[in-house]
Amino acid sequence: MTDHQADPWWCQGVCYQVYVRAFADSDGDGTGDLPGLMGRLEHIAGLGVDAVWLTPFHPSPLADAGYDITDHTAVAAELGTLDDWTALAARAHELGLRVLVDLVPNHTSVAHPWFRAVLAAPPGPDGDAARARYLVRTGRGPGGERPPNDWLSAFGGPAWSRLPQAPDGRTLWYLHLHTPDQPDLNWRHPQVRAEFERVLRFWTARGADGFRIDVAHTLVKADGLPDAGPGQHSEPWRNHLMPYHDRPELQELYARWREIVDAAPGPDGQPPQSGRLLVGEAILFDHERLARYVRPGRLGQVFDFGWTEAPWDGAAMRLVIERSTAATGAVGAWSTWTSASHDTVRAATRYGDGDSAAGLRRARAAALVTLALPGAAYVYQGEELGLPQAWVPEDRRRDPVWRASGGADEGRDGCRVPLPWAGTRTPYGFSTARDPQLWFPQPADWAPYTVSSQEADPRSTLALYRAALRLRRAHPSPGPGPVRVAGPGSGAWLAFDRAPGLRCVVNFAPEPLRLDPADRILLSSGPLDAGALPQDTAVWLTPATRTAL
Repeated sequence: MTDHQADPWWCQGVCYQVYVRAFADSDGDGTGDLPGLMGRLEHIAGLGVDAVWLTPFHPSPLADAGYDITDHTAVAAELGTLDDWTALAARAHELGLRVLVDLVPNHTSVAHPWFRAVLAAPPGPDGDAARARYLVRTGRGPGGERPPNDWLSAFGGPAWSRLPQAPDGRTLWYLHLHTPDQPDLNWRHPQVRAEFERVLRFWTARGADGFRIDVAHTLVKADGLPDAGPGQHSEPWRNHLMPYHDRPELQELYARWREIVDAAPGPDGQPPQSGRLLVGEAILFDHERLARYVRPGRLGQVFDFGWTEAPWDGAAMRLVIERSTAATGAVGAWSTWTSASHDTVRAATRYGDGDSAAGLRRARAAALVTLALPGAAYVYQGEELGLPQAWVPEDRRRDPVWRASGGADEGRDGCRVPLPWAGTRTPYGFSTARDPQLWFPQPADWAPYTVSSQEADPRSTLALYRAALRLRRAHPSPGPGPVRVAGPGSGAWLAFDRAPGLRCVVNFAPEPLRLDPADRILLSSGPLDAGALPQDTAVWLTPATRTAL
């Protein structure tokens, strides 16, 4: 096994994701902000993580929770100032935390100056320069009344909308793989590439330690924008075949970005910092294709969404572990694991299938499994508290997923509810604002989930996360590569080694799983049953015999 002690921090690091508007409010307007986050950084550092990732904090009309951006190098006025960002980054560094900026390069807001120029552009060649930065095409049919191709939006319906004017007689359409408020940029245009190189340098010069790249697999589209054909989006394991996913040009682009972040000066012209991270949200389920993004000289991490979407099922989880670690190990890289994010139903609800008690047990067990896996891990804010998905009244919902589905899909708002910090009533220390002013309303029964209520409870989910992160750091994995998973084919239980002194065992079956009484228990997600592992419980142990599985 190669010695991997000199690997960058992010190979086995843990990053805490902050949804800025729902983390902590400093000024009483009901929305979380950068000063509020700065005031709560000790909570994040106290968990024992290595870094913090901030969801977009830039100016935005909020058509998609801030992922529709009008200025990638500014701070939204309601969230703070550039000085607040600088102070936040400096304080995080004092606490030993690195800071990641959420980069959204696939699209802008319709209110971005570039797209406003499209709307104001004259017909014909005089307006083509403005339109060229986006994917604007003439429609199909005699009058161009049909979209240019059959691509679908991730939120439902055609991925094309008409431009409001076509004075030269053409019916023009613009591409948006997300909402109509998020027009896709043309990544074959040199000005687009140059602009985002500027954005990377802007934030590294102000203390950013890396970037999470939103929808990193969609930036470049196939030449000619061909039809996707029937069945698009219906076979996730083959989604790389879509003409707007996983184009080969992306590899060259990310190699270039790697060069930029490695060489860019830090604050006040300081020499480049080592270990800057690029992590891709590349929603691909073919593990061999996904692993290409973390080859040497590319991104440092890509999220494994096969793990995020796996059900609470031993066989399904085993398959993802084996496929992921084999694929990343083949290119000398590590897998990156997360059970929840701002785009998913919270683990305590998702794993519970309507049973809240079972959901929390499984979420706690899943946390130990995720944090034991070799590689990097991400923790979404509130998972360390065991928060369930919150119900948001219809008149308070914001998510375009809910609107596009006509209410059939509740959307993602329920995992974006403000964190409960202290107290027995809303807003639980998140803000001084009243409930109607909060970013989202908080449930009235969240008092047991507050940080303060869990601080003094050694059995709390918060205590579990702190203990797990401390033990994880003390037991680094020796290197990347395929993980050997033990257990029956039925998936009743599984076990794997993180390191020679740390084995993770999890029981999915109703029958308690007998453990070797000579094994030394390090940590368990719940109480053991006379030396046996109950259903929906995970344990970290040091095996009595140090023989690998």
